[in-house]
Amino acid sequence: MAGTPLSHGRLTELDALRGIGALCVLIFHYSTRFHQLFPQAAHVPFSFPGGNYRVLLFFAISGFAIFFTLDRIRTVADFVVNRFARLYPAYLVAMLLTLSIEYLAQATQLLVGPAAILANVTMLQGFAFLPEVDGAYWTLTVEIAFYFCMIAIWKFIGIRRLEPVLAAWLMIRWLYWAWPDMPERIIMVLVLRYTPFFVIGMLAYRVWCGQRTLRQQAPYAALVLLSIATMETWDVAIVGCVLLIAFGALIHGHLRFLRLQPLVWLGGISYSFYLIHQHVGFVVMLEFARAGYSPWIGFAVAFMVALLLGTAINRLVERPVGEAVLAWWKRRREARAPLPDTAPSQT
Repeated sequence: MAGTPLSHGRLTELDALRGIGALCVLIFHYSTRFHQLFPQAAHVPFSFPGGNYRVLLFFAISGFAIFFTLDRIRTVADFVVNRFARLYPAYLVAMLLTLSIEYLAQATQLLVGPAAILANVTMLQGFAFLPEVDGAYWTLTVEIAFYFCMIAIWKFIGIRRLEPVLAAWLMIRWLYWAWPDMPERIIMVLVLRYTPFFVIGMLAYRVWCGQRTLRQQAPYAALVLLSIATMETWDVAIVGCVLLIAFGALIHGHLRFLRLQPLVWLGGISYSFYLIHQHVGFVVMLEFARAGYSPWIGFAVAFMVALLLGTAINRLVERPVGEAVLAWWKRRREARAPLPDTAPSQT
């Protein structure tokens, strides 16, 4: 990281990065994961490996963006309602729509049992070790655990002295490495598999908003890379380096070339698009393969269906319902606020 950080204005490039991540995850699932699950079906003649690399980008973006929420809340309840409004309405609709399409297509290989479906309604199925309605939903368990950690830090420690907390978090990750039998739920709740990638985004945000300097963040960035290098494979270590460089470029305005309208637009709908793309796309590609069409046509149609459904969920559910929930919470909070003392003063 070098140069002068930009601590004002909207980071349009962040939306573009979301769009790139969503597009890469879709290509990975359609070109690689589909063939793994359905080897008998015709598939496109290429493979886009390393799907988790794109997910690590999403985690770094979440680490950066979490402060946009923390800076606006006053209570833990504010945070919970904000995250619920942001995540749950679109998730519920996408999950029910995915289930409906799977049942209509009789895609039995993709279906989960009744208990798992009920657990998925709560969005907490991962913590109960139950399968997801759509395999892509595993990242939501990680996100929820990250939110739990961040609200705990915000509530009990505070954000001003965040970096020593992040260092301690990374130290706990080494404990997980040295203790193979650490209980899985502790690993999940503390996000120990993915901590460094969230930390990359947090370190970058603190520079971007002017709360820290590059020199101050450098030791913590080195600690992040050391954590990845000692616990992950060499390719993931390279990804960590790339993400640090990318977020350094982001906060210094060197990624303006990504401000392409299609990427920014896709980033705007990326959450709904991500929720609906995988199993629905698999069903579409299966049906086209059974009908004898070229796998390229099935791939293209699946992409268009995911794009249309993702856009519809974003426009009809994610945005309006989320805004309605937040508006309701604001009215409720204001109604419960103590009235100012209007009694006339006595002289």
